[in-house]
Amino acid sequence: MAIVRFEQVVVERDGRKSLDIPELVLEQNRVGLIGLNGSGKSTLLRLINGLVTPSHGRVLVDGLDTREEGRAVRRRVGFIFQIPDNQIVYPIVAEDIAFGLRNIGVPKAQLPSQAQAALDRLGIGHLADRQSHLLSGGEKQLVALAGVLAMAPGTILFDEPTSGLDLRNRNRVRDVLSGLVEQAVVATHDLALISGFDRVLVLDAGSIVLDAEPAAAIAFYQERFA
Repeated sequence: MAIVRFEQVVVERDGRKSLDIPELVLEQNRVGLIGLNGSGKSTLLRLINGLVTPSHGRVLVDGLDTREEGRAVRRRVGFIFQIPDNQIVYPIVAEDIAFGLRNIGVPKAQLPSQAQAALDRLGIGHLADRQSHLLSGGEKQLVALAGVLAMAPGTILFDEPTSGLDLRNRNRVRDVLSGLVEQAVVATHDLALISGFDRVLVLDAGSIVLDAEPAAAIAFYQERFA
């Protein structure tokens, strides 16, 4: 699990601040991010693994500056996008998992077993030979997560992981999240999903307006934005 630090972080777009976080340390196992669309949740996630760099200030992951050492940061921090099709690139599931492993230098002979192990961990080993584009939304989300888990990050960022899923697949993703040993930072509108987390940040107009335990954060959010 990484320790993430924001130090005087400002992100500017078109001459205005889209995110302003003077100080923040994330070191809990489960952290939720909630807020209206455009509040800055996705930008905050992308700052953590260097997909976005600050206009001012810096973000540190285990002491590594995301601006200067983005590649090393991304070895420690995985990212699950809202639309899993954006990160599943190979037509066969096992090939897609193996692609990521190959990129971090896993020997060719070990690729099949390590890819299978990542799928088995999530209970989807039977999908290894399936065509990626024929999977359900929930299956795609789990395959995307298996691809990230195979890379052995300490922290995983989730951007709306249950968006567009039916109840059964939403619950599958919830159960997987609850069982991860890795740190998870989750941006979501699914308030029940983060009800058992360690900590929840409420964002509004690019600022953190509350940092609290889940029940208090959810109640504040519902009252403020209802």
